[in-house]
Amino acid sequence: MDRAKLHESIINNSQMTFARSGGNGGQNVNKVNTKVHLVLPVSCVGGITEAERSRIRTKLCSIINKEDCLFLDVDDERFQERNREIALSRLENRIVQALVIPKKRIKTKPTLASKEKKLKLKRIRSEIKRNRGKVW
Repeated sequence: MDRAKLHESIINNSQMTFARSGGNGGQNVNKVNTKVHLVLPVSCVGGITEAERSRIRTKLCSIINKEDCLFLDVDDERFQERNREIALSRLENRIVQALVIPKKRIKTKPTLASKEKKLKLKRIRSEIKRNRGKVW
């Protein structure tokens, strides 16, 4: 995956629409379209292979609609330009995170010393609880 190509394809192929946003902004909330709705077709994501594209579809299924487009809404800031930047960077980070393949965990067995230590601590705890009983 080439991150520069990915960034470029997101900027070139994404479509943004704007809407009125709630939250901070005072009287501007009612008259300025600051909320950004970003849409990017998965097929237009550049710099990745078809296998990576299918991985994106499975990992990011919660933000992919029926038309096979990634979508994202951002209304964090009072300024449209800042929300636009946040939306682009968020989408890019989500795609990059989806493409990361986690390392496979190698199962290990507990050592003899750790088993003995665990049993010793259990005995001590058991003794503490046994001593809490009523004295006759």
